[in-house]
Amino acid sequence: MISNNPTRCAACRFLRRRCPQDCVLAPYFPSSNPERFACVHKIFGAGNITKMLEQLPVHLREAAADSMFYEASLRVEDPVYGCVRIISQLQHHILEAQSEILKTNGQIASYIAQQQLQQQQQNVVDGASYQQDMQISEYLGVGSDVQTLANDSYFHP
Repeated sequence: MISNNPTRCAACRFLRRRCPQDCVLAPYFPSSNPERFACVHKIFGAGNITKMLEQLPVHLREAAADSMFYEASLRVEDPVYGCVRIISQLQHHILEAQSEILKTNGQIASYIAQQQLQQQQQNVVDGASYQQDMQISEYLGVGSDVQTLANDSYFHP
């Protein structure tokens, strides 16, 4: 005889059976959400759901029930691809992001190379200017005082 116990879980209510105290499905399919079990049952079946949950440690069962519900709801929504469609879309987004990162890293490297080239060109110009100053000071006979000042880091960082 089926009991009209209002505390039966959604699974036992759906299957029209008495809900035992140690029902493995009760914590994950409460009577307040019968659509959750109906959806999972449609895809996996009550026996398979029970077997999968019983094989797992208690601390992993809630995540497994949530995962089964997610997969089942997507399979109901899209019978051909189910959650594979979402996974494919996410993989595509990852590839796009990786491509964007490579492009950005290339632009950064190009910018750094341009900065280094400009710095080298500036150093060459500064070096040529320094050489010209030295030649002029030697020509004018100013000597070592100008050379000491020219070597000072204040003038040439």
